[in-house]
Amino acid sequence: MPIKIPSDLPAYDVLTREGVMVMGEEAADRQDIRPLRIGLLNLMPKKIQTETQFARLIGATPLQIELSLIRMTEHRTRNTAAAHMEAFYRPFAEIEASDEKFDGLIVTGAPIEHLPFDEVTYWDELTRVMDWTQTNVLSTFGVCWGGMAMIYHFHGVQKHMLKAKAFGCFRHDNLEPASPYLRGFSDDFVIPVSRWTEMRQDEIDAAPGLKTLLGSDEVGPCLVEDPAHRALYIFNHFEYDSDTLKQEYDRDRANGTPTAVPENYFPANDPARPPRNRWRSHAHLLYGNWINQIYQTTPYDIREIGTG
Repeated sequence: MPIKIPSDLPAYDVLTREGVMVMGEEAADRQDIRPLRIGLLNLMPKKIQTETQFARLIGATPLQIELSLIRMTEHRTRNTAAAHMEAFYRPFAEIEASDEKFDGLIVTGAPIEHLPFDEVTYWDELTRVMDWTQTNVLSTFGVCWGGMAMIYHFHGVQKHMLKAKAFGCFRHDNLEPASPYLRGFSDDFVIPVSRWTEMRQDEIDAAPGLKTLLGSDEVGPCLVEDPAHRALYIFNHFEYDSDTLKQEYDRDRANGTPTAVPENYFPANDPARPPRNRWRSHAHLLYGNWINQIYQTTPYDIREIGTG
């Protein structure tokens, strides 16, 4: 089954060219099934790129997915056209007021790692989002800064600044092979990492109920399950395109920001050579497993989410 997104969303044409099954609203309405409602709270500055990355992953399963794009109510992005935001995004306050339910919600990262959480301009509203997920969302997936924000809000686990940016493709270990979220995973694999902060395993271990599913000796814990809050927190970037780290490297160099060549990314460590994607298959496995777990556990009547 395809992912249901507006036919004029830029991701529609991109994914169609890639062979991902996409469907406009008219065709989707003719199918006598209930699609899974997945929300994307997009906090990244490059909204269109991020929409496409996540739509590609959650749209690759046999299930029909209805993707809803969500933004912080008062925050205004400077990197995406206002017309795009007006056409495709809904403010969280509107969704909250209408008491809508979602089978899944993805909370993306944001380039604000250097700020304490309570100094983020939309922190108060984001805490409302996180609390709202406990009654209105079956399963929430916090990504990078979004995952750090959630694990801090629910468990008080702090992020810590690194001396140097963790930047590149790092090998990670499968710590819980029996987890339903890791079906099909290899014992170890590569994940793109791009962050100035870290979560520490001993502090995660000290928080009751948390289980680390993926981790790295070099860059620490990666994927954490929080059953009590029906959430996953991932601190790295399975969703990245092949050239996303290259774009970040080129941007920093163009801005005069001292930056190292991303580790284990360019062939022979040569930025003149095109990078090769070595994480795509595991990215599809992880998000496909997440969608499958939602499908297996969500009620047919979406209004029943949060009532049990």
